[in-house]
Parts: sequence; C-alpha cells; structure tokens
Amino acid sequence: MKRTKKKKDERGFTLVELLIVVSVIAVLAAIAISLFPPYRARSTRGGMLSDARNVATSLEAYYAEGATYLPADGETVTGPSAFAPGTPLEGLRMTKGSTVLIQSTTAAYTIAVTNSKGNASGFIGPLLLINDGSCRWTSGQNC
Repeated sequence: MKRTKKKKDERGFTLVELLIVVSVIAVLAAIAISLFPPYRARSTRGGMLSDARNVATSLEAYYAEGATYLPADGETVTGPSAFAPGTPLEGLRMTKGSTVLIQSTTAAYTIAVTNSKGNASGFIGPLLLINDGSCRWTSGQNC
C-alpha cells in the first residue's frame, strides 16, 4: 500500500467557513417555514370544499333517481372515514380532519363542513353548501 502525502498547501474547510454555510442554510429554512402556513390553510379549505361538493353530487344523483333527497338528517362523518354501507353515500370518503354534517329533508339539504387543522387557531370553517347552489364560509366569503 502506498501512502499519499498531503501537500502543505492543501487544506480542508475551516470551522468558520462551515459555520457560515450552516447559518445561511438556517436563515433560508426559517424564511421557507414562515411561508408554509398559508399554503396549508388553503389546501385544507380546498379539501373541505371538495368534500362538500362530493356529498352534494351524491345527494343530487339520489334526487335525480327518486325525486327526493336522501333522508340523512343530522348524519355526521369525520374523515378519513367513509359513509355507512347501504346508503347512497356509501364509500364516499372525507378528507382527514374534515367533519361533514348533512341536514336534509325530502326537498332540501344543507351540508356543513368543518376542519380542525390548517391555521393558527386550529379551526377552519364551517363551510355551508345549500341545495340551491349557494356556498359560503362563515367569514361571509363565497366559495
């Protein structure tokens, strides 16, 4: 085995250079992490809206077949579970953390969706979707 000798002018990184690189990476990570919560809240709201529209589509399909809405007054499902077997909403899965409450009669329905994840206060919603097509958040914004 041959040993290679290190030349005197060859050097590795100094401790100061490594600390500077680590601090620059830490600053960039801090900036990126501070920008993350609004995107998370937006994706949570999108999941809630998707859940409400999926339930509404199923209720409208049921209405098209029988001229009546699903008698599911007060039925609640929290994601990631699905609706109970034997109902027209069977197998319809909700987003993780979303809670869907259906209030329906033979002629109308209201779907309320809440989510316990996504913003600093720990709560987003509720979102209300009504059979006339109106959709709004409790803040008054339309969907």
